[in-house]
Amino acid sequence: MPQFAFGKRLRLLNGSDFKRVFSRAVRSSDRYFTVLMRTSDQDHARLGLAIAKKQARRAVDRNRIKRIIRESFRHHQSELASMDIVVLARQDTAAATNETLFNSLRQHWMRLIKKQASAK
Repeated sequence: MPQFAFGKRLRLLNGSDFKRVFSRAVRSSDRYFTVLMRTSDQDHARLGLAIAKKQARRAVDRNRIKRIIRESFRHHQSELASMDIVVLARQDTAAATNETLFNSLRQHWMRLIKKQASAK
């Protein structure tokens, strides 16, 4: 049975981790998110979040978006093995429903899995 925790080892923690992903990332974008991915040498996926105030003014909206991203990541982390991922929110994210955001993220995860498989 897969482990659905989101512990410290599953997070991008410092600037060098983020910079590594930003430097040569595979990109997946839609109306709500831009997702950047870079393969890593670790056996598990790691997630970083970049939710700007410019995209979601209210803290309650930014926190809701982050909760949704983390929850979606937790449920797909076994499929995303060996990826470092950074998720950036876009303009329409704060106004979207939770279901819409979950569906958007699911599509991003599937695109990234396909891109990683084709790169091997």
